[in-house]
Amino acid sequence: MHNLPQFTEAFSLHNKLAVITGGGTGLGAAMAACMVAAGARVVITGRRLEVLEQSAARLGSNVVAEQHDVTHADGAEELMTRIASRHGVPTILVNNAGNHVKKTIEDHSISDFRSVLETHVEGSFSMTRAAAPLMRKQGGGSVLFITSMSALLGIPNVVAYSAAKAAYVGMVRALSSELGPDNVRVNGIAPGWIETPMLAQALNNDPERRQKILSRTPQRRFGKPEDIGWAAVYLCSPAAGFINGSVVVVDGGASIGF
Repeated sequence: MHNLPQFTEAFSLHNKLAVITGGGTGLGAAMAACMVAAGARVVITGRRLEVLEQSAARLGSNVVAEQHDVTHADGAEELMTRIASRHGVPTILVNNAGNHVKKTIEDHSISDFRSVLETHVEGSFSMTRAAAPLMRKQGGGSVLFITSMSALLGIPNVVAYSAAKAAYVGMVRALSSELGPDNVRVNGIAPGWIETPMLAQALNNDPERRQKILSRTPQRRFGKPEDIGWAAVYLCSPAAGFINGSVVVVDGGASIGF
């Protein structure tokens, strides 16, 4: 217990460069803001350059935008090479980009299903595959997969999304074992129902669903985007240096609420 680091050092992301996919809006932007507050520099990626640049301007000089569509899997290595040459070698990767289809199984087309898996599973695989060699060479790093309640609970009408987010849990386990020896930690965050524009849209004109969510959440409220942001900071910080292969549930108790 001797020579403990200062508290601020233990939770600091100083000298870290994070890449956050889907970083221009919602939880991605919140994680970017929290990581900047913890001392990191952040590259946010996404399909819409204008949205990314507006978000980067709001978040300050330690955030830059690099356009990339995760479904263009062949472009992931080029993106990582570009980031490394322009901004430095990434030591944090947050696989956050996603899409969503809410339909009954009869209405879920094969193309719907493939689209969701292509974005989440193939997209995060290609990004991690491109980042891992750089992190290994650098001496370590941290990869986060943003999974979901739908990987833990049976939620109707989101079969593709549930399959994709459950795949994240498998990827966390496999990659934490494979990359751990090179000091690259791989973890996940499973957000509960968080106050984002996506949630507002989902609950619009659906008071029954809103009440159902709150009634099974012991804290009787929705989470805030920064609740996910600070969890991400912790998992990528020295304080979490021996956490590898875990999925941290940030849901106010919803997944165990009665």
